[in-house]
Amino acid sequence: MKKIDSINIKIASAIPGAAAMIETFRAIGYTLETAVADIVDNSISASAKNVWINRIWKGGNSVITIMDDGHGMTGDEIIQAMRPGAQNPLEKRAVTDLGRFGLGLKTASFSQCRTLTVMSKIQGQSPEFWTWSLDYVARSDRWELIHWLPEGFEHELDGLTSGTIVIWTDPDRIIPTTTKIENEHAKRKFSEAFDRVKKHLSMTFHRFLETKSITIHWCGHEIAPWNPFCPKESKVQIMPSEQIGEQVTVKGFILPHKNNFSSETAYREAEGIFGFSAHQGFYVYRGNRLLLAGDWLGLFRKEEAYKLVRIQINLPNSLDSDWQIDIRKAKAFPPVGCRQQLESYARLACNKGSEVYRHRGRILKQRAGQDFQSLWLEKKKDNKWSFIVNREHTLIRNIRELAKENPDLAIDMLLKFVEESIPAKTIYVREANDDDSQKQPYSDMDPKLLNTMIRRIHEEQLAQGLTLEQSKLALKQMEPFNEYEDLINELQ
Repeated sequence: MKKIDSINIKIASAIPGAAAMIETFRAIGYTLETAVADIVDNSISASAKNVWINRIWKGGNSVITIMDDGHGMTGDEIIQAMRPGAQNPLEKRAVTDLGRFGLGLKTASFSQCRTLTVMSKIQGQSPEFWTWSLDYVARSDRWELIHWLPEGFEHELDGLTSGTIVIWTDPDRIIPTTTKIENEHAKRKFSEAFDRVKKHLSMTFHRFLETKSITIHWCGHEIAPWNPFCPKESKVQIMPSEQIGEQVTVKGFILPHKNNFSSETAYREAEGIFGFSAHQGFYVYRGNRLLLAGDWLGLFRKEEAYKLVRIQINLPNSLDSDWQIDIRKAKAFPPVGCRQQLESYARLACNKGSEVYRHRGRILKQRAGQDFQSLWLEKKKDNKWSFIVNREHTLIRNIRELAKENPDLAIDMLLKFVEESIPAKTIYVREANDDDSQKQPYSDMDPKLLNTMIRRIHEEQLAQGLTLEQSKLALKQMEPFNEYEDLINELQ
């Protein structure tokens, strides 16, 4: 390909319009959770030991603040940090640097509010501040910061030797600007939204929180880490770690069945924000920061049988391009060269997870001893599986005796126990894993039994006044006799 002659080529200016471009930044796709997490990333990169997150309810004029005790910035450094594209994403970063595109502070903030203020100070100096106002940019159509600070924040950093506070005002993407302060419904929704943020931070930064390298304070309370791999549970199955290439490692964890958790509280805690099924899959970490939680990366679809499977993927920030890490740090796509090894490892983990899920009843049987009686028995014939009622079960024997005295009660009781005890989960797992091996309904049913029941019902219908053809039609529309039209056609 011919190189461009940068000396003699004709050029034209194509500076993007400020008003249009800055509004475009709002549509990158952040949620409130990922936006706040992106700001916390900056605090960690600034070597902060503490991050304080607070929300101030004022209706449509509510305020959100994220403050840290990191090394702080001078006025010129604030301006540089607030410049879109402040860093080249192709530049080599420090191992601990959680940034990449030089856009996070701006795009994350603009996605939630119309006014972004950053106030910061370094040790021994007074605080400096600058503000992005989308309303000002809309009027001026110029890439200009304004030297403005929201009222009441003048002394916000006085208690810190150094640090930074990010202030979101006019949070129009969180709460409508017309919302009245006395609107209790809106206030509750506002609070619930930030409760989700708290849970997200607990998961996203759990490694930092566990090692106490940083403490995140939430409205005056310290956020506890949520570790998706349940390290305190003794029954967690930990798979051997595997290397993918020179820099990526994977490690699988199979959570125990509910019956084997240490407590009901521990089980509920392990469910996470969205429940077990949603949290299955890969957990992609970059520099100890969780990027992606509970995603099969296009290798598998989420299945009920895999809901106990969680797999760590650890990669350095030098592989951001290879793994297509997006601006929001919420998406990742493994390179083609990794996918086969990842799929093979994950398939093994899924098989282990399916076994735990499928055989929970077997564990119960072992605990109960040899006298345990199952109402349903698994039957295998010609490599086809099915479930049949255990006719030797004490319950069934007692219902037989009851039928001699009270047939109606016995039949009703039998049907009720059958309805309530169908092994639905095990059937689901079997179907999901090996659909072809399931026995088709009525495939080995005794034809004599079928014929007897067809004729009995036929005679009853004739006695009720139905014609021969009407009776045949009724039987052909009745399960399971609809599968046996040849037997019905023989009726006289």
